[in-house]
Amino acid sequence: MIAFTIEMALAATILLLVPGTLIAWLLARRGWRGKTLVETIVMLPLVMPPVATGLILLQLFGRRGPIGSRLGFDVIFTWRAVVLAMSVMAFPLFVRTARVAFEQVNRRYEDIARTLGASEARVFFTITLPLAARGLIAGAVIAFARALGEFGATILIAGNIPGQTSTIAVSIYTFVQLGEDRAAMSLLAISVGIAFAAILASELLLRKARA
Repeated sequence: MIAFTIEMALAATILLLVPGTLIAWLLARRGWRGKTLVETIVMLPLVMPPVATGLILLQLFGRRGPIGSRLGFDVIFTWRAVVLAMSVMAFPLFVRTARVAFEQVNRRYEDIARTLGASEARVFFTITLPLAARGLIAGAVIAFARALGEFGATILIAGNIPGQTSTIAVSIYTFVQLGEDRAAMSLLAISVGIAFAAILASELLLRKARA
């Protein structure tokens, strides 16, 4: 269960890295129509009840949903649903941190590279991305910690199937419901330890990035 949760959280973090980085860069560096709307949509999972987000995912990725009906495999009540719920709930935190990292990059370096004939893609991959790397890694660590503790959306679209979709958070809830407080407290201690280490690492990376 613990190994499964960590694996799912890592998969969710990897899944959101590319789209999260792209959106964070666009929000940090570009002014375009609809930007406010995109910002709002990206940040919605932070303020909506997690079960509400889970219900939306259930409607979209269920067998009769607009996305789920077109897929050649089941998502709901499988490990894929766990990854999906974790990535959606962690996505806003990564984007928020990555956006700040891109905003802190000195644009003079980018302008100098452009005057030397570098393309936009080369400027991004050789100047912008390396300078924002610490912030992006910090965002990924925060996203991982959030994914690790995800419960509301996960329980709705993945359920609690022992050996298949049971995560640390879901198992803590189940143990409490069954009155197995000792097992719940043991998992709680493990969860707190992992989350503490992740947040501490993120803060250290952000401090070095600011320096």
